[in-house]
Amino acid sequence: MDRKVVSYTSTNNYETLNRNTPYTENIWLVFHGIGYLSRYFIRHFSKLDSLKNYIIAPEAPSKYYLKDDYKYVGASWLTKEYTQREIKNNFNYLDAIWAEERINKDKKLVLFAFSQGVSILLRWLAHSKVPCTEIILLAGSIPKELEPKDFQHLEKTKIKYGYGVNDQFITAEKIMIEEEFMKILFPTEVEVITFPGGHEIPKNWMQIVFNP
Repeated sequence: MDRKVVSYTSTNNYETLNRNTPYTENIWLVFHGIGYLSRYFIRHFSKLDSLKNYIIAPEAPSKYYLKDDYKYVGASWLTKEYTQREIKNNFNYLDAIWAEERINKDKKLVLFAFSQGVSILLRWLAHSKVPCTEIILLAGSIPKELEPKDFQHLEKTKIKYGYGVNDQFITAEKIMIEEEFMKILFPTEVEVITFPGGHEIPKNWMQIVFNP
């Protein structure tokens, strides 16, 4: 039995919230975790000032049914199958969004990721070298193949890493490892934030992240 590979053109959607106008100050590029669809994930940003904030929410290309009743659909960025190929496919998709949106470099770019989205955001950032004002990472793991040279362009970027104190996927040992890795990886000090709750984005995440 031979396994073969074929290349083809694929199409995928993404969601936006508000309008990118001359009054827009902040562009948000937000990455959902496993099981989300972008149209639901983007609701977490609905309380941001609509005049000043424009939100872009990519959606993981792979879709699947969340339960056996085949009613609800979620999306996943990667699995352990053909990971490197899927990473490249994700890069192509995200690069296409970036080109489509034509983001003005004079505006502040904020990158936000939750759970599985953290690994995709950081891999794409290492690949694209996009300059950004702030990075917010919640409850996710940092890919271990990344190196300090991947993020030398972030020397003026604010970076925050947050997690719930009752997150079932995060142990004290894991946090210690992640914090040490972040010290090596990023050119600026990472602000670590904790909040009550588990593996979730808290409803008051803006107050937690911006007023820790």
